[in-house]
Amino acid sequence: MQKLSARQPLVSVIIPTFNSERFLEKCLSSLKRQTYERLEIIVVDDESTDSTIGIAERYGCKIIKNPKVGRAAAKNEGVRHSFGEYLVFVDSDMELTPNVVSECIDLVESESHVGGVVIPERSVGNSFWVKVRDFERSFYAGSVVESARFFPTKLVKEVGGYEENLIFFEESTLPYKIQKKGYNVFARINSVILHHEENFSLITWLRKKYYYGKTIQVYEHKYRDYSRMQTSVGFRFYLFVKSYRRFLSRPELAFGVILLKSLEYLAMVSGAQALVGIK
Repeated sequence: MQKLSARQPLVSVIIPTFNSERFLEKCLSSLKRQTYERLEIIVVDDESTDSTIGIAERYGCKIIKNPKVGRAAAKNEGVRHSFGEYLVFVDSDMELTPNVVSECIDLVESESHVGGVVIPERSVGNSFWVKVRDFERSFYAGSVVESARFFPTKLVKEVGGYEENLIFFEESTLPYKIQKKGYNVFARINSVILHHEENFSLITWLRKKYYYGKTIQVYEHKYRDYSRMQTSVGFRFYLFVKSYRRFLSRPELAFGVILLKSLEYLAMVSGAQALVGIK
């Protein structure tokens, strides 16, 4: 276990897991290598049947067993079991570069109006589609498409955490509610998170988007202006066009982005229409 300093505010790291053995050790190891030492690591597990729990125990994590409730509810459950003054939400296949937490702390401690911090992400993997996703992400930097991951705990609790009845863009519901209270949720650090997507499957991804589409109408109704920016095909197209020289400098990746976004859109619309058909 790492040595804690009482002079530093405690940061609770919340990680939802489900059969996450492939990358969890890399994630937890990166947390142990953070230059900021005072961390509480909370794993919220959804009935994993692999070695996820054993890995979490080996790294001294607080383990919460919270089966079959969804990612948003798992994150909120982690909040309820946390003791940190700040919270950072991390996926089990993410690896944090060493200064992520320290840069977040420096930012929020120096600027009182910051209610959420965006941590830049890089997709990691050798497949064509992972390279496409990394290329796509690079055009979203500094835009509303990015969602904050680091927050003051007090604000998270005040607004009720993540929206549990949503699957579609659930990660954006918490920063939106904090922004409505007058805080800046688009402050951004320089250090990055490496998102390991070596196991990325296009078919699985599109099935997920189809599933997400089933709550798109709920999201659009409740988060009107924010949702229009987050989900707008035109806005994302504008971000590519705005930097068209860089976009077209990699024609094979540009084509991949256009194809991937088109397939995602069709999958989500099909999911939304399927729900209407059921009703």
